Amino acid sequence: MSALNAFSTIIRPVVSEKSTLLGDQGKYVFEVAPDANKIQIKHAVEEAFSNRKVQVVTVNIMRVPGKVRRRGRSVGMTRSWKKAIVTLRAGQRLDLFEGV
Repeated sequence: MSALNAFSTIIRPVVSEKSTLLGDQGKYVFEVAPDANKIQIKHAVEEAFSNRKVQVVTVNIMRVPGKVRRRGRSVGMTRSWKKAIVTLRAGQRLDLFEGV
């Protein structure tokens, strides 16, 4: 696998009710590259937020399968993707949505 930089490993933060509640516990949810592993995700988060000097404690990853969606008679699938839940050291925070 080729070396991925921080911004090609982390695709976007996941915004949902559950991920907002996890943010209060110091856990942040990201959509990540399908071929990224835990070590690459850890380094990517620490590099992307290096101005905050964050330290990643754990990374949990999971694959989210695509779902069947219908629109009238036509049937399609949403895409499958990979999700990472990143836990930071106690007392550290990421302000992903400053000013929103």
